[in-house]
Amino acid sequence: MATAVTSAPPRAKGGVPVLVIAGSVAAGLVVLLVLFGGWITPHDPAEQDLLLGAAGPGPGHPLGTDSLGRDVLSQLIAGTRIAVTGPLVVAAGTVLIGATLGMIAAYYGGVVDAVTNRFADLMYALPGLLVIIVVVGVVGGGYWFAVAVLTVLSVPAEIRLCRSATLVQTRLPYIEAARTLGLSGPRIMFRHILPNIAPTVIATFLLDFVGALIGLSGLSFLGLGTPPGTPDWGAMLQEGQALLTVNPWMSLAPGLMIIVTAAGVTLIGDWMYDRYSSRGEQR
Repeated sequence: MATAVTSAPPRAKGGVPVLVIAGSVAAGLVVLLVLFGGWITPHDPAEQDLLLGAAGPGPGHPLGTDSLGRDVLSQLIAGTRIAVTGPLVVAAGTVLIGATLGMIAAYYGGVVDAVTNRFADLMYALPGLLVIIVVVGVVGGGYWFAVAVLTVLSVPAEIRLCRSATLVQTRLPYIEAARTLGLSGPRIMFRHILPNIAPTVIATFLLDFVGALIGLSGLSFLGLGTPPGTPDWGAMLQEGQALLTVNPWMSLAPGLMIIVTAAGVTLIGDWMYDRYSSRGEQR
């Protein structure tokens, strides 16, 4: 009888999958653009050349220009900072609030757990993107207001994940031993439980970043994100719609940046979760 043979993903020297290396390279390049983008843009992103107008790639403009004659490559590089900073804030806020509430709910149980779960259920039932569009559209709070709303709406999922991971830990003997020694609840949670659920926290942080990147880019595409004239990948996608036949790179370039960044971070998150969770199981 023939036996099925499954091949593992290609791995480079050291046991790291090739796709993870590629994702790390992509994420590293994005980080470099965030840190040093202001020094490497070939032109001022806001510099206009109305006589040139929208044009395809050419000398001095590798990705062409937009309808106002602004260099697309410079806008793409400059837009990296705002496109990445907002999602990072959302992911950090979501993990900080959600992981804390999830651990508290699972550790103390009872009324604390019930109230936290009801809050999570209520928030989880709301159509997140629709709520953001309505709230931001009515209030008109701008990009950072949208970041705050998205953070609040992302917390329930984090609460559920961290609560489930913490419940597994609270049933293990080391928690009972820590209680017997008289350690306080906060110390047990943050000094002992948190390191053991770190793979879940790290993975959800990276996934929250990806979700926020797509969500905030979508809001900018709808005109509810960054102010007009601010370089941003989502806004460039929207502005490039009318220029697809003249300069398709106006839309293709930011779209590819969003896809590559999201894919790279997701690959890193999956690999880190598998690696560190398997280490925890071996202890």
